[in-house]
Amino acid sequence: MTEARENTENLSAENVSNTGPEHRYTPQLANQIESRWQQYWDDNGTFHAPNPTGDLALADGTLPEDKLFVQDMFPYPSGAGLHVGHPLGYIATDVFARFNRLLGKNVLHTLGYDAFGLPAEQYAIQTGTHPRTTTVANIANMRRQLGSLGLGHDKRRSVATIDPEFYRWTQWIFLQIYQSWFDEQQQKARPIDELYPLLESGELATKDGREYASLSEEEKDRAVDEFRLVYLSDSTVNWCPGLGTVLANEEVTADGRSERGNFPVFRKNLKQWMMRITAYSDRLLDDLELLDWPEKVKSMQRNWIGRSRGAEVDFRCEGHDITVFTTRPDTLFGAEYVVLAPEHPLVDALLSPVPYDDDVDARWTYGHEDPKEAIEAYRSDIAAKSDLERQENKEKTGVFLGSYATNPVNGKKLPVFTADYVLTGYGTGAIMAVPAHDERDYEYAQVFGLPITEVVAGGDVSSAAHTGEGTYVNSANDDGLDLTGKSKADAIATTIDWLAARELGVEKIQYKLRDWLFARQRYWGEPFPIVYDEAGRPHAIPEDQLPVELPEVDDYQPVSFDPDDHDTEPQPPLAKAREWIEVEMDLGEGTKTYYRDANVMPQWAGSSWYQMRYIDPTNNDAFCDIDNERYWTGPRPEVHGPNDPGGVDLYVGGVEHAVLHLLYARFWHKVLFDLGHVSSKEPYRRLYNQGYIQAYAYTDSRGVYVPAEEVEERDGEFFYHGEKVNREYGKMGKSLKNAVAPDDIAENFGADTLRVYEMSMGPLADSRPWATKDVVGAQRFLQRLWRLVVNENTGEVAVVDAELGKKDLQQLHRTIAGVRDDYENLRVNTVVAKLIEYVNYLTKNYPGGAPRAAVEPIAVMVAPVAPHIAEELWTRLGHEGTITFVSFPSFDEKYLVDDEIELPVQVNGKVKSRVQVAADVSQDDAVAAALADDKVLAAIGEKSVVKKIVVPGRMINLVVK
Repeated sequence: MTEARENTENLSAENVSNTGPEHRYTPQLANQIESRWQQYWDDNGTFHAPNPTGDLALADGTLPEDKLFVQDMFPYPSGAGLHVGHPLGYIATDVFARFNRLLGKNVLHTLGYDAFGLPAEQYAIQTGTHPRTTTVANIANMRRQLGSLGLGHDKRRSVATIDPEFYRWTQWIFLQIYQSWFDEQQQKARPIDELYPLLESGELATKDGREYASLSEEEKDRAVDEFRLVYLSDSTVNWCPGLGTVLANEEVTADGRSERGNFPVFRKNLKQWMMRITAYSDRLLDDLELLDWPEKVKSMQRNWIGRSRGAEVDFRCEGHDITVFTTRPDTLFGAEYVVLAPEHPLVDALLSPVPYDDDVDARWTYGHEDPKEAIEAYRSDIAAKSDLERQENKEKTGVFLGSYATNPVNGKKLPVFTADYVLTGYGTGAIMAVPAHDERDYEYAQVFGLPITEVVAGGDVSSAAHTGEGTYVNSANDDGLDLTGKSKADAIATTIDWLAARELGVEKIQYKLRDWLFARQRYWGEPFPIVYDEAGRPHAIPEDQLPVELPEVDDYQPVSFDPDDHDTEPQPPLAKAREWIEVEMDLGEGTKTYYRDANVMPQWAGSSWYQMRYIDPTNNDAFCDIDNERYWTGPRPEVHGPNDPGGVDLYVGGVEHAVLHLLYARFWHKVLFDLGHVSSKEPYRRLYNQGYIQAYAYTDSRGVYVPAEEVEERDGEFFYHGEKVNREYGKMGKSLKNAVAPDDIAENFGADTLRVYEMSMGPLADSRPWATKDVVGAQRFLQRLWRLVVNENTGEVAVVDAELGKKDLQQLHRTIAGVRDDYENLRVNTVVAKLIEYVNYLTKNYPGGAPRAAVEPIAVMVAPVAPHIAEELWTRLGHEGTITFVSFPSFDEKYLVDDEIELPVQVNGKVKSRVQVAADVSQDDAVAAALADDKVLAAIGEKSVVKKIVVPGRMINLVVK
């Protein structure tokens, strides 16, 4: 029988029916309680968090000094709806937020929707339904599903990226970045208006070194553009003809195909908007030290930014300088060839105009006599490869350009190749190849029959590259460079100094991080607040004309092409909306015709700043009032230390967003900080990555997933409609057809039961298996809790007025102390374990009714994780209003320390009894207590005690003869 069917039978037999006592806590009663309290919270604005200023400020101006901003990663409203894995993090943040409200804090917690993007557009194309229609419906469904869980969100603050009043400010922020430049001296962004006088005075040179004052107006504009943090560039992009759009790197699989649709993706040069995130490389890297983030995530960001120190070295070739970046200039004497990326601009310039010489190795020519034909064929063959595939591909391929470069340290002539294992995205797009000491160079040299010269002894370069340290050999010339006997650090420094003195190279810090491609050939995205004049020059839309709204169109499909035709050009859907594209406006030179940008922003745009709009969602004058931002996310050195960067107090989400989203958000935030729009240096002070909920999935003989709920188990084997299927384990989701809807579980068990079960499954950071049959355990715990307060037969309050005994006080105060510490540290699974233990203690020791003083604290302690039942019990215990803001119970340290301990008593090494003694008992008194015990005396009998051994706090051992 399937797990789902098995559980359905359990539900109908044990939980769903109304058999049993009239006032039992059943799913039906839980649903009634939950619906009533959710309505109460909505009607009373229970979770409304006041702001210092604006529409959300309290009328009397009061504001709690202690605050907490808790945030979940921006969800995408999928048409498939939620499964029980989705709310895991949402429930955890709700628990944490509710706990902190019990501590008296002003808690901001809400949830919005990251609603632009390719999936909605593709669905609209398939169904003919406008993406707004489906997206709005998906948002409504997601709100309904999450609403059934009783999440304590401030619904006034919820936003969606598709709302014009939201993307108005996304466009505004884009313009702030566009109208800024990065001052390398001050290491910060500054308004572009502050750049003009520096260029005009000559204090700051243009990027190409020309005198700014001597340039034409058009040339001046272009010179300024080279400083902007947003710029147009002829960039190498991922072009997918089958989808008719350019894709971001993260949307391309390792084998060079589109993640959506599995179409071939080609590398192509296109004019695109770019964001100069690389200007912030050092700050993005160094400021990681200020953040309370998992070390794994920090490491991933460090690797993505990829800062490395080395040298840029010039190899002279046919009147050109091939500049390479290397972290090992000390190995220059071992360079045997030079490689350019296929997209490198010098490839065509260095191509030999005549056929290959007869003595050129045939392996170098790619099967062609003419270098130009060879290059064209090679570029065509590698066009579909992604950067990742090119880096990881073990099969080394390339083409000799027919020219030779000069090694600057020894004058040796080195053949120049182009090969796809070199990328334009790192360094200069060119490398010096040292096959003796680099694995990829070694593999290439083996394939192409190139020489291998050892310059760092210590390995066997006849069989593999030696990448470790060793003694320098063959590393001297007649012009003052000799690395013999030097350490690696000294050899690198000596080589760089020698190159710099002869103007053959310079010391350089290099990064893997590339500028951010910020344009998509789609319809369903934020329009750019940019227009172009007849000459194609971009102009910013005035801020008072924002938002530039996405037009309603009938055809939102990009022009798609033959999936294998990489010579095609993108044609965005908006390009067809001519009435929208062409616009009459006055930008200071009289009314003219301008042309809007037909591209849209990537989905990352809205999620790069949404936490700021949560703070001030109704502000029509600013994206976020800085006084409100300062209160919620400003630095608090008195709380978090002198280097506190500020930011959201707790940000929870999956580790899959460790790099791109978090890096983009940090970049946008730092620009806003530099320009004075926010007081915090970082968007997220603390980050926590939750695990996943996994479940069994089933595949048939074709390897196709079948619906898990329709699979039957027979004698340890599994069948789908009579056909045997294979069982596997994986992440719950639509693709594996093993999803379980949270609203179904809430309806059949109660939302509080679902919350308790998900929080008890294991540590929040770990992935955990889902088993619907185990949910009943959480329900039984809540039923026992219910019986502590409510008599199941009469419905009357079951607690009694009685004093707590010493053991009761110890149990209560230890539970309070442990639960409080676990809540503070997001150990909600152990919170549930401690609460279960305490409820079991009261149930066992007070079958006729537990003391009120022992029961009321448990109602408060359980409130964060099971808020509906806690509210109901609190009311039935005679209290008015909500439990949300009741003070969390306090504990007395004296009840946390044992005043008595139990010691095992051994006779000749075997435990014969146990005795209760004072925690600070002396050794003599411990022995006396042991000798007074009947079981011990019986074990000794007629023998004599010859030795008494007492291990304080551990045991007593009596040796007898």
